Amino acid sequence: MSTTERPRILVVGGGYVGLYAAKRIMKKMRYGEATVTVVDPRSYMTYQPFLPEVAAGSISPRHVVVPLRRVLPKAEVLTGRVTSIDQDRKVAVVTPLVGEAYELPFDYLVIALGAVSRTFPIPGLAEQGIGMKGVEEGIGLRNHVLEQLDKAESTTDENVRRKALTFVFVGGGFAGAETIGEVEDMARDAAKYYSTIKREDMRFILVDAADKILPEVGPKLGTWGKEHLESRGIEIYLSTSMDSCVDGHVVLKNGLEVDSNTIVWTAGVKPNPVLARYGLPLGPRGHVDAQPTLQVTGTDYIWTAGDNAQVPDIASRKAGVENAWCPPNAQHALRQAKVLGDNVISGMRGFPQAEYSHSNKGAVAGLGLHKGVAMIVMGKTKIKLKGRLAWYMHRGYHGMAMPTWNRKIRVFADWTLAMFLKREVVSLGALETPREEFYEAAKPAPAPAAAAAPAAKAKA
Repeated sequence: MSTTERPRILVVGGGYVGLYAAKRIMKKMRYGEATVTVVDPRSYMTYQPFLPEVAAGSISPRHVVVPLRRVLPKAEVLTGRVTSIDQDRKVAVVTPLVGEAYELPFDYLVIALGAVSRTFPIPGLAEQGIGMKGVEEGIGLRNHVLEQLDKAESTTDENVRRKALTFVFVGGGFAGAETIGEVEDMARDAAKYYSTIKREDMRFILVDAADKILPEVGPKLGTWGKEHLESRGIEIYLSTSMDSCVDGHVVLKNGLEVDSNTIVWTAGVKPNPVLARYGLPLGPRGHVDAQPTLQVTGTDYIWTAGDNAQVPDIASRKAGVENAWCPPNAQHALRQAKVLGDNVISGMRGFPQAEYSHSNKGAVAGLGLHKGVAMIVMGKTKIKLKGRLAWYMHRGYHGMAMPTWNRKIRVFADWTLAMFLKREVVSLGALETPREEFYEAAKPAPAPAAAAAPAAKAKA
């Protein structure tokens, strides 16, 4: 970390909003006008809409993450967490990955922490659940699912086999529906290489407390998505929830009980809990309360946007929707980050702030290879697509929304190669414990019993 007498713009969080806001600020500000400092526990930004395809092996995990230092070469990038903020002194406490915490003064502040998985105190969930918020979880889920097929192939115990081949997904929004669609596709392909496993031996279950899935694309496309997944043998239980999953024994509120080694939790997100320590005004669900200018309510030097912010949806309110708030999706995050960056520069220079307003352009979702749903909004017209064409729309939109041309090209290259080459179905589960084999080889071998006996006798 460098010291500077220039004003410091502190960006807390290096996700979609943090990355794009910092990039916008550095593009707009004059040379030497300020120091931009980005603090995040990871040195990269993850494009979360591609995590289901990472779990299915359609995209290389390295291609859905963007290294912050490469994209922001003129910014300070600190790997750590901002654990508290003193607004009176304008000082943040940064806890690095190693070493003691320290204070970091700032003049302007951007809160872009994003969201974390929304969980409930369900017995067994913390021990058994797999989330889908980070690229590590996407890689882990892929390796885990393929490892279950390996286990089922190598055992003669029917109970062990059944538990390995049962996959439970909780949450029917974009993350849940897309992930189960992609993973089922991958498992179906992988089963071709196992002599004793067929798709019929696997059981995929999707659970949601709501009465529909994919609410973001509307009721008709949501119904089509449900029927499509069911046509592929996926069981869908709506208006129900999971009561417990201790040791993989899943109990649903509707009375269904199954044993499963794979419980994927995608039942929504919530703002990062650390926001409560920043002394900022929070909404009823823990979001930072923001004005249409993306300034935190009651301040003129703090801005926020994205999943951790409660931003008024001006476009919807003008259309007659009362108390409308911007939903937490990449469509809003990208556009908010640009307005936020411009407003930070305007605030530094004493210019007026611009309000954020964006009309919903629709939503797209992929449900596996060549399968998807899409709702495109053009003015007052809604175009609804399903199947292969919607899948092309999904890939095209997110492919172009992927930050940096470097990553766009790599993602499209992955997709292009997949047209000519078969899907990789190799489990690399040992990635989670890479030192285990070396440790076993390096630890001292126990003394042979024959050699130990004389020594013990001589001592006596």
